[in-house]
Amino acid sequence: MKKFGLIGKNISYSFSRKFFQEKFNQLQIDATYENFDLQHIEELKLVLQKNKSLNGLNVTIPYKESILPFLDELSPEAQQIQAVNTIKISNNQLIGYNTDAFGFMKSLFPILEKQHTHALILGTGGASKAVANALKSMGIEYRFVSRNSQQQDLAYADLDETIIQEHQLIINCTPVGTHPKVKESPALPYQFLESSHLLYDLVYNPPITEFLAKGKIRGCSIYNGKKMLEYQAERAWQIWNE
Repeated sequence: MKKFGLIGKNISYSFSRKFFQEKFNQLQIDATYENFDLQHIEELKLVLQKNKSLNGLNVTIPYKESILPFLDELSPEAQQIQAVNTIKISNNQLIGYNTDAFGFMKSLFPILEKQHTHALILGTGGASKAVANALKSMGIEYRFVSRNSQQQDLAYADLDETIIQEHQLIINCTPVGTHPKVKESPALPYQFLESSHLLYDLVYNPPITEFLAKGKIRGCSIYNGKKMLEYQAERAWQIWNE
């Protein structure tokens, strides 16, 4: 029996377990998928010791970057992004991949319009690095937004009408607004949003976050991260079976 799982923190809500269990049933594959809810990334060592039959892992918030020292090898894309969300385990070697960039790009491409040439990326974690990598490959300029601006990054307090108007694509790569804290939203000046803006939230639970709801009120196009998750999960499955 093959065994797979998800590494993360407070992940009972996660989409991955249900997705892969349904896939195993559909394909009639003798495999299991387990959530490994870790309070600290160092607990990964114990997970690996207790589950020597593991074939692959997904990695989610907040460990996409901190897991790097535990890996034996990185794919070229993961090396470039410096964040991992998929691990293939082969001959006791842990090989890190990033399928987030692929999933994000594939989900974003059909909904882009001509004005979406400049983006704001909310957050600076592992997911935001994958999004930045995807935007760069698509020729879309971007700036990061964080609570405390560093170097070329913006702070939320820096955002004004001019910046919002110059960036018609805004992507939330933070966990803000995820269930159960569904009333929270990134600290944007939402009053400056217009119908030409596209708001993309990597959060998918709830389907319409407070961030997206505030954009919808302003007439913006809105999109959540469900399709991205499906695409990145399918790519992870391919990697595990290569």
